[in-house]
Amino acid sequence: MLWSLIKIVAFVLAVTALTYGGTQLMEVDGGATIDVAGQEITLSTLEMVFALAALCVAVWLGLKLLAFLVATFKFLNGDETAISRYFDRNRERKGYEALSEGMMALASGEGHLAMTKAARADKLLRQPQLTNLLTAQAAEMTGDRKKAEDTYKKLLTDGKTRFVGVRGIMKQKLSEGDTDTAMALAKKAFALKPKHEETQDVLLRLQAEKSDWTGARQTLGAKLKSGNLPRDVHKRRDAVLALSEARDIADEGKSIEARETAIEANRLSPDLIPAAIMAADGYIGDGNARYATRVLTKAWNAQPHPDLAAAFAAIAPNESAEDRLKRFRKLTNGTADHPETKMLMAELHISAEDFPSAKRALGDLVEKDPTARILTLMAAIERGEGADDSVVRGWLAKALTAPRGPQWICDNCQHIHASWGATCRNCGSFDTLSWKTPPASDVAMPSGTEMLPLIVGQSADAPMPATIEEAEVVDAETPK
Repeated sequence: MLWSLIKIVAFVLAVTALTYGGTQLMEVDGGATIDVAGQEITLSTLEMVFALAALCVAVWLGLKLLAFLVATFKFLNGDETAISRYFDRNRERKGYEALSEGMMALASGEGHLAMTKAARADKLLRQPQLTNLLTAQAAEMTGDRKKAEDTYKKLLTDGKTRFVGVRGIMKQKLSEGDTDTAMALAKKAFALKPKHEETQDVLLRLQAEKSDWTGARQTLGAKLKSGNLPRDVHKRRDAVLALSEARDIADEGKSIEARETAIEANRLSPDLIPAAIMAADGYIGDGNARYATRVLTKAWNAQPHPDLAAAFAAIAPNESAEDRLKRFRKLTNGTADHPETKMLMAELHISAEDFPSAKRALGDLVEKDPTARILTLMAAIERGEGADDSVVRGWLAKALTAPRGPQWICDNCQHIHASWGATCRNCGSFDTLSWKTPPASDVAMPSGTEMLPLIVGQSADAPMPATIEEAEVVDAETPK
């Protein structure tokens, strides 16, 4: 409606301007006299302007007529396509103009105009490999998904445009959430262009989501061969895929194959914590404690983690607290200043009932980084040293609302996971989970405020929970 009004106003203004100009020319004195073969022709100023315009039109028509006569002459001399080429040139020029205008409209976000120009270009050029792509993209922009898909299907019939058609339909299925069809199309697109980086990434992500670890490792190898992935990143992600494959094999009851695959994953990436744990479990199952110790120590030196400590304890499950403390020193020698090492040593000293040493092991973590785990350890230490129940309750109360400390967090969407996985359960991204401290707004314990009155208000005679988990059990068993 607005565009029509603008065109009407523009037309009225143009007519008004021409009328005003003509009136002004009529009022201008003077003119021109043309003498041709004794015949004089006198022209006023206005007539001169019209004569000039007519001359320009006559010259343009003359050039067109001359080009047509040349084409006719060539046709009469045996060039059977001369006249058709003459008309085709005009049609192609108009068609490419329409195609160019359609591409500009698409880049400007004018989807409907782009579709109109694409239809005109298709009629003039008769080159669907060019115009169909413009039509499909314009249809996507305007939300006409059916037309877009139908147009992409037309591209499948031509070998030169088949990949573009498959990729277009694949992206549509992804946006619709049809991952099964999208994965089948991604495999077909990958077969057509194995070196296409975007297709490799989409196929790898879908294979990881579908737990097709063998196929994902092949796709990852193709990314390495095509130069789309650094070798060190390939080794890391191949290890992640091998570990995921080992877990699935273990779930199927094939312990030997799972053990070998886990060991391979650890070899590819020794600092991958879950791979080190699974490989160590395999060595422990074989009775090879020395290899299990080596694997866990190497992973611990790369990044201390409580699960590594638990796996290290499983090497000798029946040892005394003093022997365990002595054996663990070999694990923690290289990371004595790391917070995880300090907390681990404090826990070991608590198990050995050496509470002063446990407090010394924590050092200044209570002041610098008071997480829920550290404050709970302080509560256990105070209880072991015979402090009043009110002191112990005070530490536990602080622990309930303190930050949880490092957790498995997705680098892409910052979603917190209870355990490690190859893909993020929130955004589906592959190999993005890192062991780190979450943002401050996400670390508070959700049940802390509700449990606080229970912990602080306990009777002095009641047994004190040593950990947060025990406090939760007390809360659950307390009559409402």
